[in-house]
Amino acid sequence: MPDSRPLLFLDVDGPLIPFGADRYPTYGASTGDNPLLTRVDPAHGPRLAALPCEVVWATTWRGEANDVVAPRLGLPELAVVVWPEPSEADERDGRAGLHWKTPALVDWAAGRPFAWVDDEITDVDRVWVAEYHRGRALLLRVDHRQGLADADFLALEEWLRSA
Repeated sequence: MPDSRPLLFLDVDGPLIPFGADRYPTYGASTGDNPLLTRVDPAHGPRLAALPCEVVWATTWRGEANDVVAPRLGLPELAVVVWPEPSEADERDGRAGLHWKTPALVDWAAGRPFAWVDDEITDVDRVWVAEYHRGRALLLRVDHRQGLADADFLALEEWLRSA
């Protein structure tokens, strides 16, 4: 039986690995080639797992998010959005301000309600989703300098309860 819960499309860089500020808290030692992984707050894992949704990686990390980020969060292997090859239409839309992920996420959702957590969402993406997605959607822009914050989790929880 297909999963009917809302989807939560989750980016890594920005929401889970903050960047662009002077200092960050770190969690544990660096265990691989990417020292930025120490910025992943393991407390986010239980909060994400408790949300009434299906969490899906929506990141350029692709399957590597399951290999190195999910274990730091204590999450199981998650579905991963496979990004299509860029087209001329994508390039045209990008020049108009549409994020290259937006059409792929709407296609992946296939009408299911979804929340998208990313640090690059703009009003252009919101308008496009409102026009082309037949289900409910929350596009939650996270401050890349701090990553997911309590207010972001509250917004997600509230929206998911009503989805």
